[in-house]
Amino acid sequence: MAKLKLQPEPTFRAKVGIAVPGGVPVEVEFTFKYRNRDEVQAFIDASKERDNVATILEMCTGWELTDPFNAETVAQLALNYIAAPEAIFVAYLDELTRAARKN
Repeated sequence: MAKLKLQPEPTFRAKVGIAVPGGVPVEVEFTFKYRNRDEVQAFIDASKERDNVATILEMCTGWELTDPFNAETVAQLALNYIAAPEAIFVAYLDELTRAARKN
């Protein structure tokens, strides 16, 4: 049985379904940055001023892909898989709010 820690880990992992044209979504595991309630609100507000690549780089510290996690490869992901940025953003917020609902 897991024990609740008052200070969550600074990162967490979650799988995100990336839509592949003509195929089924492929799950990619991302390592996300933890944010508390106030930090999430500030992140959401600031994301309105950032592009998709910058937003993903602010949410994540890595992924399970063999390609390195950096601005160039994140831009390639966003360019080639149009729905990926939104899927990553939604999964991130879902993980944070689902964690809040569980606790």
